[in-house]
Amino acid sequence: MPTYNAADYIETDTGNKVSRKSNICGAVNIILGGKTIIKPSAIIRGDLRRAGPQQAIAVSIGKYCMIGEGCVVRPAYKTYKGTFSYYPIKISDHVSIGAGSVIEAAAIGNHVEIGKNVIIGRFVVIKDCVKIADNAVIAPNTVIPSFSHFAGSPAHHIEDLPEVTQDLVEAASKSYYQSFRPAAAG
Repeated sequence: MPTYNAADYIETDTGNKVSRKSNICGAVNIILGGKTIIKPSAIIRGDLRRAGPQQAIAVSIGKYCMIGEGCVVRPAYKTYKGTFSYYPIKISDHVSIGAGSVIEAAAIGNHVEIGKNVIIGRFVVIKDCVKIADNAVIAPNTVIPSFSHFAGSPAHHIEDLPEVTQDLVEAASKSYYQSFRPAAAG
């Protein structure tokens, strides 16, 4: 059962549990959907957003997500018609990102499990119900179809996942959140 020191985490009104040892840059440009856990040393770069006076959401993270220790989540970027710009990243519900992973995707669907030390290149689109194995490297601009298991460097399709994947990942993410409690004193 995963526990944590209550003094090391901030819990929001919507149930998000954010480590005080994580690095949240540009918090005003980040949306957390609720019941999301952000582990120590994770870096979320909301400060990397499109230039201009308008309010722009750079990083959107859904419900029941877990951002592992030492992960980096940052918006993708490119130069278009001579102008350098960042593009927002959307992470949907029930997404687990393993420790040490670097994410620059355009979008990550619902019910996705990303292993440890994974590198996801710029503008990758990951559809719903996907599993990415530890140490995988996903090339920029890759589109990963639903119910796929990817592994390797460069990552490639290993197998199709069963239709029950959605239920299994949702149950696992809710269970992890419910069991992620402060350690008992004493």
